Amino acid sequence: MPRKRSTPEPQLEWELDLGATLVGPSTVRFRVWAPQVNSLGVRLLDNHAKAHPLTQREHGYWEGNVSPVSAGTRYRFILNDALERPDPVSRFQPEGVHGPSEVCDPRAFQWTDHQWKGLSLDQFIIYELHTGTFTSEGTFDAIISRLSYLRDEVGVTAIELMPVAQFPGTRNWGYDGAYLFAPQASYGGPESLKRLVNACHAHGLAVVLDVVYNHLGPEGNYLGDFGPYFTNRYSTAWGPGMNFDGRDSDAVRHFVISNAVYWITEYHIDALRLDAIHGIFDFSAKHLLQELGEAVHHAAKHLGRQVPIIAESDLNDSRVISPSHKSGYGLDAQWNDDFHHALHCLLTKETRGYYQDFGKLDQLATALETGFVFSGQYCQFRRRRHGNSSKGTKPTQFVVYAQNHDQIGNRAQGDRLSTLVPFPALKVAAAGVLLSPNTPLLFMGEEYGETQPFLYFIDHGDPGLIEAVRQGRKAEFASFGWQETSDPYNHETIERSRLAPNFETNQRHRALLNWHHTLIGLRKSNPVLGPAKTASTMKTWSYPKPQILIIQREGRSSPPAFILLGFNKEATTLTIKKPLGNWQLCLDSNTQAYGGQEDLVAPPFLSISRTGASLKIPPYAVWVYASQE
Repeated sequence: MPRKRSTPEPQLEWELDLGATLVGPSTVRFRVWAPQVNSLGVRLLDNHAKAHPLTQREHGYWEGNVSPVSAGTRYRFILNDALERPDPVSRFQPEGVHGPSEVCDPRAFQWTDHQWKGLSLDQFIIYELHTGTFTSEGTFDAIISRLSYLRDEVGVTAIELMPVAQFPGTRNWGYDGAYLFAPQASYGGPESLKRLVNACHAHGLAVVLDVVYNHLGPEGNYLGDFGPYFTNRYSTAWGPGMNFDGRDSDAVRHFVISNAVYWITEYHIDALRLDAIHGIFDFSAKHLLQELGEAVHHAAKHLGRQVPIIAESDLNDSRVISPSHKSGYGLDAQWNDDFHHALHCLLTKETRGYYQDFGKLDQLATALETGFVFSGQYCQFRRRRHGNSSKGTKPTQFVVYAQNHDQIGNRAQGDRLSTLVPFPALKVAAAGVLLSPNTPLLFMGEEYGETQPFLYFIDHGDPGLIEAVRQGRKAEFASFGWQETSDPYNHETIERSRLAPNFETNQRHRALLNWHHTLIGLRKSNPVLGPAKTASTMKTWSYPKPQILIIQREGRSSPPAFILLGFNKEATTLTIKKPLGNWQLCLDSNTQAYGGQEDLVAPPFLSISRTGASLKIPPYAVWVYASQE
């Protein structure tokens, strides 16, 4: 049980029971799961004394109290009187993945966010960022100076940090993390991350943390020396699967679930994004994801906060977000790649790799109306049937995007949408995402049309591993016909990926930022243009030949509205017969404020009768109308 405290924060019933825990002014309890060793001790690096032996307990755990030890002390575990290893549950790795662990006092930070209760999922407008390239400094603290910009000039309500668990070197996407409990040292470490979260809450911004439970990075991953954390029964694209359902798997499950609860308690994180859950294999009666979700939701309820869990899944399986009483895992939301692919292919006309199954206008309509495009149909890319029905799910349970780290960085050139389509098309993409009934996500720099690439970069120390990454990237691009020209290991690669906004002289940067700000303002101020509780509040009409999609949004508290999205490269004339009624223009993407030419503007009033209304539509138009009735 946790110690009593005088702060106004609620008393926690949960405390991390692994790793190094301060249990007195100068005493630390060390506890580690290591069923494969015959002896285990801890060596403190400040006095180079011999290892303090730990006592073996039930189920393969070793523990013991050591004095005198204080916060800041560095240590290693000694396995079988010979092998030195960092703590698998280290809170801080100041010298990297191969260095010693450091004792931390999780109660030392002075939080000021006691009134913050988090956001509900329908309030999330997410801004995904990579800590190392979002600013020139590449640190948690440096992000703080940009929070006012994100809140006021962009209008987002949450930032999503790509994984921050300690990875090798100083440059990495974060998916090679080897110490799940230790915030990356080169980003600033534990205290810096807490300062960022605290500052976000002061700005009214939630923090989503991307966490990885399907594998650990290959360098610095010493878990196998301690116990059977991994299994050869399952393999992933990144190596052996985690042992979540085999012999001795209870401790592995406890390790991962503790990590999830740890982030929301010790770091006040507001939501978790679970990376690639299709790489989590578990045939237990209760799936790890369900157990993890229940633990997080229980802890959040006790804290008086809201903590949604968002999954990334390649399965198109609605069970991920279905409640447990309907045989689901009970997670709150999941990324919807089908929406991205449908939107991307309409704009770019790409047809290779996994894009070969997309490009039809009605597919985007389906994604908006029901979620999955593939809900059991044959998928050419996969050469099999794919997915199940997502009807009946809430629209906000799908996170949608025109760009994210994967869909940019997993291209050979790391090219953003701003370098693939005309400028007006970027406004169509933004409107499709931000005026959807779903939970929208922007990738850093998207709001102003950043043209710097977002490339894949690593800083491994093993030459063989570096070469394996290079070759693996080449093989991955084969189905697209792409050739990578940047070296993931070259330091220049991360520098090329750093944001370079230019609002002073680049008029398009400012115009596109204004566009995103306006769309988000509409989403927040007009309920029918924001998140929807049911799919029944929306209708769509597709016009494939001119490539025009019309979306009608309805609600109880505001008049209906409709959105015209033009994917047409040339100006076109179209007669529309739905939606019926009298409509007043709210927004036109072709005005000067948003970098438009104003050569062909939307009619300020529109009356659509049974005989229809004839419209002259410029290329890549976005028109938003509200009902006058």
